[in-house]
Amino acid sequence: MNTNTVDAKMLSRMFLSGAKNLEAKKEWINELNVFPVPDGDTGTNMTLTIMAAASEVSTLSDPTMKTLAKAISSGSLRGARGNSGVILSQLLRGFTKAIEHHEYVDAMGFAKAFEKGVETAYKAVMKPKEGTILTVAKGAAVKALEIAEHSETLETFFSDVIAEAETVLSRTPEMLPVLKEAGVVDSGGQGLLEVLKGAFDGYMGKEIDMNFERPAHAVVGKPVTAEESDIKFGYCTEFIIMLEKEFSEKDEERFKDYLLSIGDSLVVVADDEIVKVHVHTNAPGDAIQRALTYGQLSNMKIDNMRLEHHERLIKDAEKVAAQQAKAEPKKEVGFISVSVGEGMGDIFRELGADYLIEGGQTMNPSTEDVLQAISHVNAKNIFIFPNNKNIILAANQARDLTEDKNIIVIPTKTIPQGITALISYVPDKTVEQNAEEMLEAMTHVKTGQITYAVRDTKIDDKEIRQGDIMGIGDKGILAVGQGIEDITVETLKEMVDEDTEIISIYYGSDVTEEDAEQLCERLEELYPDFDVEINQGGQPIYYYVVSVE
Repeated sequence: MNTNTVDAKMLSRMFLSGAKNLEAKKEWINELNVFPVPDGDTGTNMTLTIMAAASEVSTLSDPTMKTLAKAISSGSLRGARGNSGVILSQLLRGFTKAIEHHEYVDAMGFAKAFEKGVETAYKAVMKPKEGTILTVAKGAAVKALEIAEHSETLETFFSDVIAEAETVLSRTPEMLPVLKEAGVVDSGGQGLLEVLKGAFDGYMGKEIDMNFERPAHAVVGKPVTAEESDIKFGYCTEFIIMLEKEFSEKDEERFKDYLLSIGDSLVVVADDEIVKVHVHTNAPGDAIQRALTYGQLSNMKIDNMRLEHHERLIKDAEKVAAQQAKAEPKKEVGFISVSVGEGMGDIFRELGADYLIEGGQTMNPSTEDVLQAISHVNAKNIFIFPNNKNIILAANQARDLTEDKNIIVIPTKTIPQGITALISYVPDKTVEQNAEEMLEAMTHVKTGQITYAVRDTKIDDKEIRQGDIMGIGDKGILAVGQGIEDITVETLKEMVDEDTEIISIYYGSDVTEEDAEQLCERLEELYPDFDVEINQGGQPIYYYVVSVE
């Protein structure tokens, strides 16, 4: 290919191809995480982030640069998960701002867009760290500006930029010693490189699957378990689309294919002004969301075929609840907490949390998940406890997108920090005073997490073998060996000091109550002057979460 500009249609193809390449490599990228824990999630977070944007882009039948930019920016912003996903969304946000008003993009246009993306991403991170995805993005942007005027074709331009990104990525272990010790490059930087490589494949005409599904959300609020049924698709969904743009035969086929991918019993009847739709599905919201890309909806009807005899009671109850919520004035303060495990959720509820986002380690919630939680809390001021360092940026992004409520993100990095912060709330004090005291209280909490290694590596001068039990503290590996109880005790020995007063134990879904009580008794013998508390956490992957205060 020997062209010097890219139009919106080609850029759309490139973006979708980049998303697909990242998706294909996500598990490999997960394995690049420094800590060999079973919840390595950089590849997953970046993939879910870009797929949220790709699902928006794939609905554009005839994109302009402006509609494409909006789809990429909005989709990735709301779908962003984890630190790597949020940074990727900011790179895309800055990139799209630079190209949205152009009809075509040439090498210099791409270079300036890369530069704007890097600038936007660096601003979004409070303390940017070199040797990460940011460094790889910056290296690629600098190279792009350097060669843009002299590149004969976009093909050579893209090739040279990608080669520079690879070179910078290979140097990340020299910038971050922890990467060098673990023998890996930065996983976020690798993810960005795969997006660039995939985009280049799209530019060069490589065949890609253009079908995209919107990523599932983290579980927001208390999960509801549906009854078992012989009906495969439980919701009879009907509506009329009042078309606001052309609905071609190709659009109709694409729409039908999508609906059949999430349901059956499909009937779609279209004319120049409206489209009548009937489908049985387990995801009526997804069907409606896709339909909204073509126009406004009317005559909407959703029947639960499994629970049809209860439907009227449910609808009446929902109406009453909605009317009551609308009539009630906003309370002054509300609380949202990220949690994982039934026991952990119960603790937060008892402490006054209004809404829980079930996510945590194994599934980082997206910005959109946090926004949904905010919409459910009827309060003027809402405290959010991310309880995971990989969720703080997504919570901050949701805060910045909220206009009608005052959102205060308390940057708790662990569940115990979140519990302590929430306990510190005093109703008689101002929001500002409470925020200050929560921030102070969480600094006195040390957290340890006990899990198993999924691969061989070396970290903090500790040799780790696949299957070893590890105790991970706030700043690194504290203990490695065999025996869950022994490693938990060793981990706590590294955490306690002369200021320690309380040891809290939260046992996970893979630990019996008897084993947890046995550990508690052992700790009470070792530390007779400390209060040792035991709680059922129910968290997956981590046998124990422990804290000292």
